[in-house]
Amino acid sequence: MNVVLHPTPSSVMLWDSVVLAGYLALNIVIGWTTLGADRKGVHPPQWVKPLIYLSVPWAVSIHTVTAFLYAGIPGRHFWLTAVMAARFLSSAFAGGPALLIILSLIVRKVTKFDPGYEPIQALGRIVTYAMFANVFLLGLEFFTAFYSNIPGHISPFMYLYRGIEGHDKLVPIMWTSSILAVVSLFILVFPGFRRNENLLAVACASLFISLWIDKGFGLVVGGFVPNMFEGITEYWPTVPEAIITLGVWAIGFLVLTVLYKVAVSVREEGGYHE
Repeated sequence: MNVVLHPTPSSVMLWDSVVLAGYLALNIVIGWTTLGADRKGVHPPQWVKPLIYLSVPWAVSIHTVTAFLYAGIPGRHFWLTAVMAARFLSSAFAGGPALLIILSLIVRKVTKFDPGYEPIQALGRIVTYAMFANVFLLGLEFFTAFYSNIPGHISPFMYLYRGIEGHDKLVPIMWTSSILAVVSLFILVFPGFRRNENLLAVACASLFISLWIDKGFGLVVGGFVPNMFEGITEYWPTVPEAIITLGVWAIGFLVLTVLYKVAVSVREEGGYHE
């Protein structure tokens, strides 16, 4: 509420709240309007088309501004990088479509509506390019840190992937993320594998879990360890934190299920027109 009651233009948090709230509003208006038109069997109104075009750069702004929240903190070497926004964008354009592919395959299996083979393959190509870019950018971070040999940049990577002085809680999960990323890319880069929807589902699931670990544990926790005084305080979610997180995910999946139920019902009624 302080962001709303006391807006500070120089604060990145203000702009982050603006882009998030704006994108939510765009999704509600565009989704409701187009779905309503589908239900009536008519074309969406012309005024919604500019909003659809606007939503594309707006989506880019979300991940850019959110990345600035991290990259704008000079005391955290792990986050102080010019490619932070690019990493956010590449992981978003990989993880988001990957989840959409999984959901589309589930919808095809449990409903009468078929999202279509070609749209799923088109999403698969987007996921492939974006994930390759994500891995490439992470590789740039490794090169910059270790070739420059600056301790502040090296230490977080050492902690995450090898451990420091016996502190290695996150090492297994980070290597799991790396292995899953390699598995997903191996499947995605070969068109023959990607066209097999069972393999595509495996690739998308591996990719999504890999990115969830990389961003949830690697990026956030890695930025705090070691701290600014070179001390190491390891973090692992407590039981209450895990339960709260599961509750948030559960609410999200409940909302998603309800929205998909509405959308699929409209499609199944036959109101949808190409």
